[in-house]
Amino acid sequence: MVGRTLIRGGLVITASDEIHADVLIEDGRIAALAATGTPAAEAFTAERIIDATGKYVIPGGVDAHTHMELPFGGTFASDTFETGTRAAAWGGTTTIVDFAVQSVGHSLREGLDAWHAKAEGNCAVDYGFHMIVSDVNQETLKEMDLLVEEGVTSFKQFMAYPGVFYSDDGQILRAMQRSAENGGLIMMHAENGIAIDVLVEQALARGETDPRYHGEVRKALLEAEATHRAIKLAQVAGAPLYVVHVSAMEAVAELARARDEGLPVFGETCPQYLFLSTDNLAEPDFEGSKYVCSTPLRPKEHQAKLWQGLRTNDLQVVSTDHCPFCFVGQKELGRGDFSKIPNGLPGVENRMDLLHQAVVDGHITRRRWIEIACATPARMFGMYPKKGTITPGADADVVIYDPHAEQVVSAETHHMNVDYSAYEGKRLTGRVETVLSRGVPVITEREYTGHAGHGVYTPRSTCQYLN
Repeated sequence: MVGRTLIRGGLVITASDEIHADVLIEDGRIAALAATGTPAAEAFTAERIIDATGKYVIPGGVDAHTHMELPFGGTFASDTFETGTRAAAWGGTTTIVDFAVQSVGHSLREGLDAWHAKAEGNCAVDYGFHMIVSDVNQETLKEMDLLVEEGVTSFKQFMAYPGVFYSDDGQILRAMQRSAENGGLIMMHAENGIAIDVLVEQALARGETDPRYHGEVRKALLEAEATHRAIKLAQVAGAPLYVVHVSAMEAVAELARARDEGLPVFGETCPQYLFLSTDNLAEPDFEGSKYVCSTPLRPKEHQAKLWQGLRTNDLQVVSTDHCPFCFVGQKELGRGDFSKIPNGLPGVENRMDLLHQAVVDGHITRRRWIEIACATPARMFGMYPKKGTITPGADADVVIYDPHAEQVVSAETHHMNVDYSAYEGKRLTGRVETVLSRGVPVITEREYTGHAGHGVYTPRSTCQYLN
């Protein structure tokens, strides 16, 4: 174990500042920062020196929405905690928050224990858990209090997927009331699953079986309706609300209206909604199945409203909803019936680079890039300033980022355990060069130097945007 590490000469970018500074790391934490060339910086000494001249020095990314090894639709997400966190590291993400799943008829604790068993000793970077609540009852509600106390402070519910994860309005209200008391944050998959199922049945009866119909039946209005309903239920419960994977402009409008009223309502979107569209779902020869996820991809005109929402802070976080299924043998389960295509796509490795491209393209500023990808998710889920920033005392989760390097995204070169890329052939400017996780190099000048088991479980405090 090397003692101190010094990162010299880079442009340090956080959500609030940009400064040419030298960063001193000791015992896995940020020990000090000083403006490059000043006497304070010149006085720094270290055993390992990283030259970041001409590069950005940014906090490791925090991806607050991943699904490693998730059972879904008769199969499993193809990334394990080992392969998925390694790919995250390659993409400059040093913390993930994954979802433990409560099965109907079982306790929250059983689900959480099962996910701990999957992850422990296997992760290349640090991780935490949210809890999917599929079965709201008196015991579950009591367990929510206990989980908050031990650092699982967010609970996901689904207004979609009847018969699997679905909660009705009464169950949602009860869970929201509980979170209002215990400080937890309800995360909502907001789509009207009951109505969607009717539209699925009708589409299949008409012989509309191709992947593009997945997007057509999961209508933007049903996302907006569910978002509105979730906001009103949270308002009745006096609880905060975080809406996951917002894809439709009509849903953004619901969030903006609630925030204008001063409600503690937050929204997340994902790179796929910012960069992909229904054009991808309509690709011929069943290629469209690669892009089946829920909420679904929308027509291109929705993208401008999502970018606007990120600029106006009506959307606060960009996570990936990384849930990969291979095209061969997994996505193909839905040939002849789009409703049987496993929902989800890969992205944990691409998020930081895609959002840097958004900086290059003028959609967001450099500091906003760090805010939506690092600082805000860390604050939202009770990990800041340990994660999400570069400041004395923070974990030394640091990325040396080359803003000028050019790359072409491809399944041939990515590290996710999946046989296609959702962004195949896309040219990007900017690339991760070196990644430190708690001061330990896990990517060193584009080589993987990490190992399974380095990543540790990170208990979380409650949402830092609430009183």
